[in-house]
Amino acid sequence: MTESRTPRMTIPTQLVLHALLTDPTKERYGVEIGTAAGLPSGTVHPILARLETVGWLTSRWEDINPRTEGRPARRYYQLTPDGLELARAALAHAYTTSARPAWLRPLGEES
Repeated sequence: MTESRTPRMTIPTQLVLHALLTDPTKERYGVEIGTAAGLPSGTVHPILARLETVGWLTSRWEDINPRTEGRPARRYYQLTPDGLELARAALAHAYTTSARPAWLRPLGEES
């Protein structure tokens, strides 16, 4: 069972959420999320695990034969409907601070 909590909104967490929100209906695997967020795997995967623990994400393992594909199976992540709303709200709240970097401002917002 998942908990209903809000994870700490660190800059890396915000970057991961932003990457997931670029196309919230698409499943993405960890390395793909890390690349979009500009973060290393060792930073991204613990964030994904926390977001899944609090119920913001679901995940599933890719159903492939690693030997046939020549690579390990990927774990795909997707925002839950509640996670989508909570992520948007959390980022909107994080964006209200005046000290945020320009790249974290919503599109169309002036400096």
